[in-house]
Amino acid sequence: MNVQFSQRALALKSSAIRELLKITERPEVISFAGGLPSPATFPIEALKAATDRLFADKPHAALQYGPTEGFMPLREWVAAQHGVNPLRVMLTTGSQQALDLIGKVFIDPDSPVLVETPTYLGALQAFSLYGPRFVSIPSDEGGALPEALTPEFTKGARFAYILPNFQNPTGRTMDLARRQALIAQATKLGLPIVEDNPYGDLSYSGETQPTLLSMAPDSVIYLGSFSKILAPGLRLGYVIAPETVIFKLAQAKQAADLHTPSFTQRVVFEAVSTGLLDTHIPKIRSLYAAQCAAMMSALDKSMPAGVSWNRPTGGMFTWVTLPTYLDATPLLQHAVAENVAYVPGAPFYANLPETHTLRLSFVTVPEARIHEGIAILGSVIGEQLRAAA
Repeated sequence: MNVQFSQRALALKSSAIRELLKITERPEVISFAGGLPSPATFPIEALKAATDRLFADKPHAALQYGPTEGFMPLREWVAAQHGVNPLRVMLTTGSQQALDLIGKVFIDPDSPVLVETPTYLGALQAFSLYGPRFVSIPSDEGGALPEALTPEFTKGARFAYILPNFQNPTGRTMDLARRQALIAQATKLGLPIVEDNPYGDLSYSGETQPTLLSMAPDSVIYLGSFSKILAPGLRLGYVIAPETVIFKLAQAKQAADLHTPSFTQRVVFEAVSTGLLDTHIPKIRSLYAAQCAAMMSALDKSMPAGVSWNRPTGGMFTWVTLPTYLDATPLLQHAVAENVAYVPGAPFYANLPETHTLRLSFVTVPEARIHEGIAILGSVIGEQLRAAA
């Protein structure tokens, strides 16, 4: 067969994380690589009961086509959580689809798109398909720096993509003052903000910051997900945006998949409408807090001098910084040889990657294995530091 791929297809690149997951399927590997929620958090019995009720009461509707924007009772439930009109809500096949739809609707070739430094790799992949020119916002341990958003810096930008809560990959969180300053500056410039918030409910203390959406509902396109609070296999997310934006996103979604599966939407509504999340989310927070504490203890004990990391207050990740002369990508080969895996930091940068960084995910690894794996990783890093000295 004489296959001629499009220029867009030829430009596609595989996710470094997805490729790495092939290695981590080996049972002997202690993997801190995948950004997967813990299977221990999946509310299996509640979802089974919701499915049973659905088949008992409305099986035909659950198995039929549905509206592109989504099942209205679930849209209303999402809207109530955020204090918005349900017409501003569209359900998507995972929030990853929302990123793709935003790319389709907003990005022209070479149009500027502002992203944090570093940022979520999946967003870079989704947006890259449409040929943007990524502009990296100067960032620190508190996230993007609002003062960097000058008229010259943001000129022509279609939007700024921001993860304010327990960011993937760094685990950092934007404080209230930074959020207020960011929104004030973006509003002044007329710059749309795409707020991606899959981890917002996973604060270990239970205390949460206000969303950027709540501060500027007409300037923010908000992405939410059920993957981290129910189960990623459901592939269910949502977008909240002004109705004019929802209309365009829905047109793009019609061409992509007609609608998110009716069955999944209705099962999730059956589950969440019972108040399940009021008791379920605290269980996730408690488990992840213990996993994070084990990771921090292991890092404190096993990492050699010159290595630093942040201490997240929620979510699933911590970000490790090595001495600048040590590259985390070739280092990974040495770690995998000792049956430990992580994700090198370089792919998370849109521009000028900091190769001496790496991401560790701790929520799927038992506490004893966390200590074992980090001890091995610390030893591997120490060996490479001595070899480079």
